[in-house]
Amino acid sequence: MTRPKQNASKFKSFMQENVLTMATVIGVFVGGLVGFIIKNSTGEWTKREIMYISFPGEIFLRMLKCLIVPLLVSSITSAIGGLDLSMSSKIATRAITYYFVTTISAVILGICLVTTIRPGQGAKIVETRTETIDKASKVLTPDTLMDLVRNMFTDNIIQSTMFQHRTELFENTTISPALPMENWEFKSAQREGSNVLGLVMFSVILGTTIGRMREKGKLLQDFFTTLSEAMMTITSWVIWISPLGVAFLIAAKIIEMESIAATIQSLGWYFITVMIGLFLHGFGTIALIFFLGTHKLPYRYIAKLSQVLATAFGTGSSSATMPLTIKCLDNMGIDPRVTRFVIPVGATINMDGTALYEAVAALFIAQYREMSYSFGTIVAVSITATAASIGAAGIPQAGLVTMVMVLDTVGLEPKDVSLIIAVDWLLDRFRTTINVMCDALGTILVNHLSKNDLASVDRLNAEPHELLELGANAHEMKE
Repeated sequence: MTRPKQNASKFKSFMQENVLTMATVIGVFVGGLVGFIIKNSTGEWTKREIMYISFPGEIFLRMLKCLIVPLLVSSITSAIGGLDLSMSSKIATRAITYYFVTTISAVILGICLVTTIRPGQGAKIVETRTETIDKASKVLTPDTLMDLVRNMFTDNIIQSTMFQHRTELFENTTISPALPMENWEFKSAQREGSNVLGLVMFSVILGTTIGRMREKGKLLQDFFTTLSEAMMTITSWVIWISPLGVAFLIAAKIIEMESIAATIQSLGWYFITVMIGLFLHGFGTIALIFFLGTHKLPYRYIAKLSQVLATAFGTGSSSATMPLTIKCLDNMGIDPRVTRFVIPVGATINMDGTALYEAVAALFIAQYREMSYSFGTIVAVSITATAASIGAAGIPQAGLVTMVMVLDTVGLEPKDVSLIIAVDWLLDRFRTTINVMCDALGTILVNHLSKNDLASVDRLNAEPHELLELGANAHEMKE
């Protein structure tokens, strides 16, 4: 009688701990199923009708995005401010090294797959021109790279919470013949959307300053720590809406799709190539790097991240998923000082899935256009895709804009982005899921590598009665 009771108790405990995770995953499948049923059983839906369907999901997404700026600034500032400069440098070095290695690995894997499978040969594609593509195509690679640096060093931190700097080109139509794009007029403009790079840079500098101020900076440190905790409390309320929000977002996107059969027929091999790359990178390359660093397989941790990954797929935004990722890692027992630094930085600069996707897309279009490319071009694509992925600051379909930069490296027209737009929204969700998973596993890896260093810092700063507690905690962790 005892064993059945124990099993029942364990099952009840498991359900209580994972009910939200299972509900979110179910929400993804229900949203997809409902979307396909409506798509195939009714006529064409208007934009307004689709907007009605996506409305609950839009509210969920807005609530998550509302938390990004205060959580990002307070998390990074409090995490760095709570450590001395040498400890912060060690964590930052480990995190950035991990991000660099995984991003380069993703690009190399993508290039190997696209040159082996060659999905662009013989493809029959219907080009899709939209206003978004027309705007995205009017950029130059030097401008994009300089805008990246300009956004890192913002001139107005308040403005950075709402806008990003962008160099806009416009053609003088009175001149004939038409001038090349390099000779067009240009102006500085502010594009709607938080300047995440600028906020991260400011937060790192502010946190470092507070750490150096020691006792004088304690009041500011306590403020940002409390603000971070308050944002996480709000996150714990918002995540209960995630199953419903994710279901409506996915249903609306599927209804909005053009003919599914026609899309698969024209871009099937391209879609398969990117998906194979994302799968191999997520469950192969990253898993291997994680194992080499921790001597543990990551799949148990990935299972615990199910709700976060389902939300990333539903929203298509690594920045919007950031509050949930931090909350989930906190529940796993990861040191908050690591989580609150590595995750916000990762959500900004670590875009493995985007880097892989852009490398594959550029060479796929080159194959489709029957353009030959040398080894030097492949190296250039690798470097540009890595740089472009850093510029894709965690917003949905930002890769479409940075994709133009990669196409320019191969010598392709910016308008060729239209060739892959039909499946971009779906691949965007898969690559965002890989981005978020990579960030989370990287945080666990950095936490493992920094465990002894953090324990040493705690011992140096601890009161005599706290040393006994730290010793007991260290003993429990060893067991």
